[in-house]
Amino acid sequence: MIELAGIHRDFQVGDQTVHALDDVSLIIGDGEYLSIMGPSGSGKSTLLNLIGLLDRPSSGRYHLNGQDVTSLSDIAQAEVRNREIGFVFQMFHLIPRLTAAENVELPLIILGLSPEQRQPKVAAALEELHMTDRSHHKPEQLSGGQRQRVAIARAIVTEPKVLLADEPTGNLDHNSGKAVIAILETLNQRGITLIMVTHDTEMGQRARRRLRMVDGRISNEQNGAA
Repeated sequence: MIELAGIHRDFQVGDQTVHALDDVSLIIGDGEYLSIMGPSGSGKSTLLNLIGLLDRPSSGRYHLNGQDVTSLSDIAQAEVRNREIGFVFQMFHLIPRLTAAENVELPLIILGLSPEQRQPKVAAALEELHMTDRSHHKPEQLSGGQRQRVAIARAIVTEPKVLLADEPTGNLDHNSGKAVIAILETLNQRGITLIMVTHDTEMGQRARRRLRMVDGRISNEQNGAA
């Protein structure tokens, strides 16, 4: 599903070049559960942003479902991203003035679906995340765990093939974090490819495939049950 070949990502900071990713090559199969761990500044979030088409590599190639997406225009990349990829972030990124249901509905509006098409999809996503009774609540009326559930519902409402989670438990207490991970793992068991960046070793070790990054490179890989 995902193939990265010789990926470099450089950033210019003043008169210095920072090599955030240094010759990264990686193949991720359909339905995999992969965690990416490493110290701050190791390149793990940069790698996730590239996979999610939120950033472009300085050099190298990225194929998604057999398509070379590095050569696509920004508009074409956005279309692929909206159709194929869901995102879950540490900071939730919910719009404060919108209700839970309205936040979940946003990706469907972007895709151009009619209200009649959107409503059952929103209801199904909220029901799956056990948030139906909070559908009319705004983010400020929800706990951290509930906000992350809404964010996950928003991420899956378009039925993406890939779900990218960047520190999904970083703003949650331990019990809420475990509950969120259990939800993500259930989605993976349904067939969604799950790629998670985390600094939490306990959470990262739950993945069937585990990468460790140091200085923009993959330094170690483990496979199999934790």
